[in-house]
Amino acid sequence: MKFWAGLVIGILALPVLAFLCVYFGYVPIATAAPPFPFERRMASMALKARIARSKPMQPGVPANEENLMAGARLYREYCAMCHGVPSQPKTPIALGMYPPPPQLFQGHGVTDDPVSDTYWKVTNGIRLTGMPAFIALSDTERWQISQMLATADKLPTAVSAYLAQAPAAK
Repeated sequence: MKFWAGLVIGILALPVLAFLCVYFGYVPIATAAPPFPFERRMASMALKARIARSKPMQPGVPANEENLMAGARLYREYCAMCHGVPSQPKTPIALGMYPPPPQLFQGHGVTDDPVSDTYWKVTNGIRLTGMPAFIALSDTERWQISQMLATADKLPTAVSAYLAQAPAAK
């Protein structure tokens, strides 16, 4: 009997303790705060499972030079401020985000991700990361960005040169 009473109290105590931590401001929500234990792992597991369950199976556009250049133009306009361009430092926006947005042309990018995974992320966004859903872009435009990123390690010279240009002064 004591075991069952302890189990019930333990099960009820966890949500109450979690609520009190949130209510009294002990939850680290600032972008500079360290992550919760297991936060990255849990978010990564949930994201991978959701993408696997609902991503499209076939790319919506071929990875030809026309689509790759269109994807590069769209990327520079909508994505580069957070995810960077080749040979350029992180932008002030990217420096202030948590979790930090991956710099897709430096280190581990998305070229090893299936194009449909990237398309899913561009289309749906990722909750609690700052990654919005680009639903204002057409389906074709989202596929063009995704194809360009999936082939970023083997882009045609003209596309690579366009991406590597310094941003225009505003």
